[in-house]
Amino acid sequence: TKNRAKKLSSQIGSYHLNISIDMAVKAVMGIFSTVTGFFPKFKVRGGTARENLALQNVQARLRMVLAYLFAQLMLWVRERPGGLLVLGSANVDEALRGYMTKYDCSSADVNPIGGISKTDLKSFLGYAADKFNLPVLTGILAAPPTAELEPLKDGGQLAQTDEQDMGMTYAELSAYGRLRKPGACGPYSMFMKLVHDWGSSKKLSPEEVAKKVKFFFTMYSINRHKMTTLTPSYHAEVYSPDDNRFDHRPFLYNVRWNWQFNAIDEAVHKLNKVGFRAGKSGENDLSNAASNAVKGKPVSGSSSSARDNGTATAAGSGKTFGGRDLGVQVSTGSVQASKPLTHVEENIVKNPSASAVSLDLDSFTKKRKTMDCGELESAASL
Repeated sequence: TKNRAKKLSSQIGSYHLNISIDMAVKAVMGIFSTVTGFFPKFKVRGGTARENLALQNVQARLRMVLAYLFAQLMLWVRERPGGLLVLGSANVDEALRGYMTKYDCSSADVNPIGGISKTDLKSFLGYAADKFNLPVLTGILAAPPTAELEPLKDGGQLAQTDEQDMGMTYAELSAYGRLRKPGACGPYSMFMKLVHDWGSSKKLSPEEVAKKVKFFFTMYSINRHKMTTLTPSYHAEVYSPDDNRFDHRPFLYNVRWNWQFNAIDEAVHKLNKVGFRAGKSGENDLSNAASNAVKGKPVSGSSSSARDNGTATAAGSGKTFGGRDLGVQVSTGSVQASKPLTHVEENIVKNPSASAVSLDLDSFTKKRKTMDCGELESAASL
């Protein structure tokens, strides 16, 4: 990374300094060890996860302190007037996941890429490498994204990469971000969307999709408080989680998401019960539509004849239910398909669920009945 940074500064004609923070880190950790008598270790050297994270965070926060110090005094050192602004470098996907240390080097005066997705950033770097004759960007694109806050493993291999640390890919983060906002999906409605999309495109089972969605929302809710301190940025992406200027919503959540995660588990059980098979999108869409129309559940699949307008009608019932775009209420009633039913669909019609859940995602509020409990809350929390 140091070599690539030096080459980039040379190619764009910027002033460059290579600053080691080892002395500062040793000094801070020396204070901690003097006071407590404990000596934290990295995970690759036998330390616990808590020690490992703390040692990474102290490096990240010291980088921020030093960045501001040099920004304030480097023009003085070079006998020039004024001061410099500190630029941040966290992208919108890392913010959404909370993959940053609070008050670390992500804290700055302005963040040029804070509202841009990792996917778009990589596309721009590829464009800029050719457009502006910056061949070093090709090497940056080829390098695995990493925070480089842990020592290398034996043999000089990286001990961490961003996607491995986050537990999800940047492509998945983009999907979560667009469904969360502007899609207004919470855990359950996001699962109902992705179980079809990723079942077809990635051949993932309902259990696998459920696990991914739950993990994302757990991490999102744990780290949401960090969004209150995000550096100002130009918002070039529709799903920026910036709490101060762009995404006003709670920053303290119940990280267990009890109702939503239970609803996902129930949906997984029912999908398996009716014979849902990952990758069989055509049959799954129709069977899911029939199932949801019978049970009063929100519909996330549609028949092929109605996909263009986002709705599908159960013939003979006079009821219209939503297509792939969630957003209408479905009433319990009989379903008569316009073509012969498969064995899966027959089972759905013959064995409707005794309990019904009524959801109206188009309105600002919804009233849902689960077991014996009636609750009123905003649709955004679903």
